[in-house]
Amino acid sequence: MSNESILIEVLQRRAQKLEDRRQFFRKTSGVALGMAGGMVLGACGGGGGGTATAQTNAPTDPEILNFALNLEYLEAQFYQYAVFGTGLPANMLTGAGTQGAVIGGRAVAFSDPVVAQYAKEIAQDEIAHVAFLRTALGTAAVAQPQIDVGGTDPNGAFSVAARAAGLVGPGVAFDPYASDENFLLGAFIFEDVGVTAYKGASPLITNKTYLEAAAGILAAEAYHAGLIRTVLYSKGLSTPALRTAAGAISDARDSLDNAVDDDQGITGSDPTMSNIVPLDANGIAFSRSPGDVLNIVYLTKDAALKGGFFPNGVNGSLVMSSAFA
Repeated sequence: MSNESILIEVLQRRAQKLEDRRQFFRKTSGVALGMAGGMVLGACGGGGGGTATAQTNAPTDPEILNFALNLEYLEAQFYQYAVFGTGLPANMLTGAGTQGAVIGGRAVAFSDPVVAQYAKEIAQDEIAHVAFLRTALGTAAVAQPQIDVGGTDPNGAFSVAARAAGLVGPGVAFDPYASDENFLLGAFIFEDVGVTAYKGASPLITNKTYLEAAAGILAAEAYHAGLIRTVLYSKGLSTPALRTAAGAISDARDSLDNAVDDDQGITGSDPTMSNIVPLDANGIAFSRSPGDVLNIVYLTKDAALKGGFFPNGVNGSLVMSSAFA
């Protein structure tokens, strides 16, 4: 047996043991899954670059990675449809919890070959992330929940998100598969969120093997986000409305995640200057807690268990969005 196989087997056994222990305590104490998710969110840090500190009721490493797996399902499905016109294969969707269907999109008829190549590269990376996390978690990996990445429904997740940003009016659908520009804006909704989610989770991971893996995925997501922001800015030089739209999406995310103003568009206070890398005053990327992230993907600023891109919620223990005034 190779060293890699031994490592995967050890991680699977550890993940299963932790899952069995969690299920025992939940069954004997009567704590519901949604309540458990709400209890641990307070231990996951806040936005605005704050440092998250693990506490006695902090989520376990497998719970954190399963939370990340939900997000990877979402990103992978979007890119798979945009590039290949189909979703993830069925053998990558099974696992713990309720498996859900995908409200999918279609292949984008890219007009710019550079955007098409970038999209294909990211799509391949995202499916690799799903496969890696599922392998690392083994039998503890959650199933893909129901996901909405459709593009023709005026009440679909992309349309609701775009309407919140002021990109479309009432009753109008936003289709991220309709053009290169729409695809880039759709990708922009997700990419920065993934970076800040992994950044926020990193202080909570105790196992060094898991931490190294999460750091590697964080780096990949940061590359993706920087790529999407760069192309949007470049195209926005000739189409200022595109830069304005990206800024509106950033403002919409900022209105949902928490009360701190930390999200940033692709230009700074000086609209003639690029802002490809969103950082704080110390040059450090900011963090989001699981609750903050769920606010954005559920498209709500209330405490909720489902909504937006996850119509029936995510699978696992970290399932509740944050509530703030």
